[in-house]
Amino acid sequence: MLTQISQFQLPIHSVDNQPYSDDQIIKMFFATYQRSTYTVRNYLSAINKFRDFIGDKSLKDVTWKDVEVYKIGLFEGLFCKDNKPKAPATVAIYLAPLRSLYKWGSDSNIGIFKNNPMTCIRTPQITINSKNNYLTKREVLLLFEQLKLEGSREYLIGLTLVLLGLRVSELISIEWGHFHTDPEESSIWLTILGKGGKQREVKVPAMLWKLFSERKQFFLQQEKPLNQKVFPISVRLIEKMIQKARQQCSLEKKVTPHWLRHTSATLALLRGATLQQVQESLGHTHINTTQRYLHTVQQIKKAAPDFVEDSLKDGL
Repeated sequence: MLTQISQFQLPIHSVDNQPYSDDQIIKMFFATYQRSTYTVRNYLSAINKFRDFIGDKSLKDVTWKDVEVYKIGLFEGLFCKDNKPKAPATVAIYLAPLRSLYKWGSDSNIGIFKNNPMTCIRTPQITINSKNNYLTKREVLLLFEQLKLEGSREYLIGLTLVLLGLRVSELISIEWGHFHTDPEESSIWLTILGKGGKQREVKVPAMLWKLFSERKQFFLQQEKPLNQKVFPISVRLIEKMIQKARQQCSLEKKVTPHWLRHTSATLALLRGATLQQVQESLGHTHINTTQRYLHTVQQIKKAAPDFVEDSLKDGL
């Protein structure tokens, strides 16, 4: 079973009229699946998990019943080491790679799978519970102060996550060559490789660029080799970094790096950014995703009870 995707060459037709093996199918799928290394690794892990479940059965022979039993088992925690039932969002994450694989393979131009068993599988309904997963201005500044005590790298990481609203996978993919100026050389921009391999341009505030420049200059002056990656560390290390800072400054909220992305969107809208500006900055494909933050902001500014109070306060 494949554990990593590497460079490979496959014949256009199967050898000796033999069908492609599952390993070959998966390699071909990832050859056309332009995603980040982090996403590919997670997708491969999810596909392998499903292959463990189906045993000797080929991916070509899988039916919707197999997938449905697998989905039910995930909900009940039957196929996990901890035997704990999985939340709808987690189950959806495990099913997404299978949905992509079978959609690709059942395309008439590909023709590897005669049928797509995923068309009958409903994605679990996910409750949106992230609308309050943001920090207040005071809490953000507390976190920044703690990260600054931890070190210049830690502070720069926290500042970048909040100011630019990046996903952690996007943060660790930043390379020094991704920074560039606008045509008039009046501002700095950063090319982000986002979800689905989609690129977007994000403006880098002057204060943040100054810190990036100082970090780069430090390595050059120390005659240390300058890594192509700005932050050559893992997602897990950044998660631990934020968790440690949260604990050190006694924040009761269970802050994660993704909370800082929510915080970025919320603060931007509160200060007057348009919905389209936030959508483009965060890299949301659909405006509906960004509108979730707008609803939070509207409630913060003035909720329905405030209007009721306005109409009655003269007589209260």
